[in-house]
Amino acid sequence: MKQKKENPYKEVLTQLIVDVFEKSGNQALNYKQVSAKLNLADTDSKVAIADILSDASKSGKFLQVSRGKFKLRQLQVYVVGKVDMTADGSAYIIPEDELEDDIHIAPRKLRQALHNDIVKVHVYERSRGRKREGEVVEIIQRAKTDFTGTIDISKSYAFFLPDDRKMIHDIFIPLDNLNGAKDGEKVLVSIVEWPKNAKNPIGQVKNVLGKKGENNTEMNAILADFGFPLEFPKAVEKEANAIPLEIQQKDIEGRRDFRSITTFTIDPIDAKDFDDALSFQKLENGNYEIGVHIADVSHYVKPETELDKEAFQRATSVYLVDRVIPMLPERLSNGVCSLRPNEDKLCFSAVFEIDEKANVLDQWFGRTIINSDRRFTYEEAQEVIENQAGDFAEEILKLNELAYILRERKFKNGAIAFESEEVKFHLDENGKPLGVYTKVRKDAHKLIEDFMLLANRKVAEFIGKQGRGKNKLTFVYRFHDTPNPETLTTFSQFASRFGHKLSIKSDKETAKSLNALMTKIEGSKEQNLLTSLAIRSMAKAIYTTKGSSHYGLAFDYYTHFTSPIRRYPDVMVHRLLQFYLDGGKKINAEHYEKMSEHSSQMEKKAAEAERASIKYKQAEFLQDQIGVEYKGIVSGVTEWGMYVEIEENKCEGMVRLRDITDDFYTLDEKNYAIIGQRKKKKYQLGDEVQIRVKKVDLEKRQIDFTLLG
Repeated sequence: MKQKKENPYKEVLTQLIVDVFEKSGNQALNYKQVSAKLNLADTDSKVAIADILSDASKSGKFLQVSRGKFKLRQLQVYVVGKVDMTADGSAYIIPEDELEDDIHIAPRKLRQALHNDIVKVHVYERSRGRKREGEVVEIIQRAKTDFTGTIDISKSYAFFLPDDRKMIHDIFIPLDNLNGAKDGEKVLVSIVEWPKNAKNPIGQVKNVLGKKGENNTEMNAILADFGFPLEFPKAVEKEANAIPLEIQQKDIEGRRDFRSITTFTIDPIDAKDFDDALSFQKLENGNYEIGVHIADVSHYVKPETELDKEAFQRATSVYLVDRVIPMLPERLSNGVCSLRPNEDKLCFSAVFEIDEKANVLDQWFGRTIINSDRRFTYEEAQEVIENQAGDFAEEILKLNELAYILRERKFKNGAIAFESEEVKFHLDENGKPLGVYTKVRKDAHKLIEDFMLLANRKVAEFIGKQGRGKNKLTFVYRFHDTPNPETLTTFSQFASRFGHKLSIKSDKETAKSLNALMTKIEGSKEQNLLTSLAIRSMAKAIYTTKGSSHYGLAFDYYTHFTSPIRRYPDVMVHRLLQFYLDGGKKINAEHYEKMSEHSSQMEKKAAEAERASIKYKQAEFLQDQIGVEYKGIVSGVTEWGMYVEIEENKCEGMVRLRDITDDFYTLDEKNYAIIGQRKKKKYQLGDEVQIRVKKVDLEKRQIDFTLLG
C-alpha cells in the first residue's frame, strides 16, 4: 500500500484552520467554508483542508458534528507542566496549575521532551471518560542535558546507554566527541544537539568516570547524575588559594574577643569542617554566658566572586557513604574557616545569658574572634557525660543539663521527636562494605543540636519580630508547614494496625500524640517503618522568605544560621543579619526568594544522591550473600512487588509479585497491602517475613529477594 505523502505545510495549515474556527466562535463549518474564509480557491488546497479536517477528527482535534461539518473539539488549550515519563515511553504532564488533571502524551507526541522537562502542551479531550490527551508543542526548559551511563563504541560511531531508566533514548556520539573514552567505560555525556527529525540526540563525552563497578567510578556517577560537579573550576580554586591562612590585624578590628574564654567543638569522629563551637563561662550574678560561634564564611566569600557563584550553584555539601563533596573548596572548608583547636578563627556568633532554668535573659549577635581549646568527638564528649569526669567536665555537664531543659520545653510546646536510624557502613580501604550498622544519637549529639536550635531560633526571632506588613524585613527562613490532613488521616489509620492510636484533631494534639508514638515504638521492629512514614506524611521543610514558622520544631520563627561551610542559605542569613545590624533597611525579597528556591531544590538533590550511595553500598554488601536467608519487614508495596527491609542490616530489596507463586497477588493501595486473589492471603506494610537474597544488580542499585513460605 502506498503511503500518503506527508504535506510539509500540514502543521501551518492546521494552525490556520484552528484560527478560522476560533475567530468564528467555533461554529460548525465544512471544508468549502473553511477554504473560503482562508481565501484558498484552488483544488489542491481544498483537498488538503478536507484531509486535515477528516484526519484531525480521528485524532481528537476536531469533532464531526454532522456529515461534512466540523467544529474544534474544544477551543485550543495550552497547558504548561512537567514531564513524568512512564516505562512504556509515553508520559504524563503534571500541569503547573495544581487543580488541573494530568495529561497523557503518546510516545510519538512527546517531540523530544525528556523526563522532568517543563513543556507547553496542546490539549484535546478524548472520547468520554478517557484521560485528557495532548501533544508537546514546545520545550520551555530542559531538566537536564547531562547523563551518566556506558559508552558502546563501534568502528564508525559510538552510542551511549544512559543509566537513568527514565531517559528512554540512547545518545549518538560521533567518534571525535569521545574525549578519550574507551568501549564499555562509564562516562558523563552532554546532549549537544537534537536534529528535528532524528530519533536520537547527539552528544559528547564530558567526563570519563572510569571502569564500571569500581567504587570511585560509581560514586562519581551518582554525583554527576544528580548534577553535582566533580571538581571546582580553576578560577574558584585560584580565588580560594589566594585567601591567607593568617588573620590580619584589620580583620580583628570591631570584633568581640572570646579568645580567653573556654571554647570547644564537638563533631563526628571523621569531620574535617568544624563550623560551630560553644563557649561557656559562669557570670558573677550566677547565670551562664553561652556563645554559639559559627565560622564567619561571609567574611571570606564575598557576593559576585567566583567562589560565591560556585557555592550558590552547589548550594550544599553532599555527604555520600564514603566521601564529602564540599560546597566550598577544601582550603576554606577544612582550613581557613574550620574552627580547629588552638588557632585564632573569625566567627559570627550568637551569645546568650542563660539562667539555671535555661531561660534566655539577654542575647547578642555579631562578629567575633575565638580560639578553641579542644576538639571533642561525639564519643569523647559522651564519655565525659557518662563518667561525669574528663576535660571540661564541669562545662559539658552544665551544658548538657541546660540542653535537657531546652529539649523538654520544646517538646512541651509541641515539637515532634523523630528518631530514625541512620545507616552507616564499615568500609575497607577500597570502599568495599564489610558491615552495616545503625548510628545511635546520644546526649552529646543532642546537646550540640539543642544549642544550634537555640541560635537558629533566636536569630530568626530577632529579625522576624522587627517590622510588620509592608515594613517586614526580608529574611531567609527555614519554613516547615503544618501537615496535610488527608495524609495524616491515612498515616493514623495505618498506625492503628500496630495498635497505636493517634489524635489528629488539632496541630498541637497531632504533635503530642506523634511524640507519644515515637517514644512507644523506640527499639521496636516497626520503628524505622513508622518513623519514615510519619516523616513522609509531614510537609517538607524549605528555605523561603515567605514563611517563618517550623511546625516540626514548634517554633514561630526559625532559620539556618549555624552551618555556612556546608549550606548556602546560612551564608545568606549571615549577610542579611549583618546588613540589619549595620542599620540597613528593607532589601529585595524576590531576589532572596529565588535563591532560597534554588537552595531547597539542591538540598533535595543532595538527599537523593546520599540515598543512592547508600542503596549502592547495600547492594554491594549483599552481592556476596546470594542465597542467604534473613528476617525482614514489609516496607513498601507497589503494583509489581513489595519492598522488604532486612531487620539486621536495614538493606532494602524487592520481592516481585511474579515470583510469588502460591497465588495471583494484586495491590490493595488503600490498605498498603498485596492480596492473593484466590486464598486471600495478605502481606501488609509492617508484616514480618522471611526472605532469601536472590539477585543483585549493582548498576541499577537493585536487590531482589525471594519470599520464603
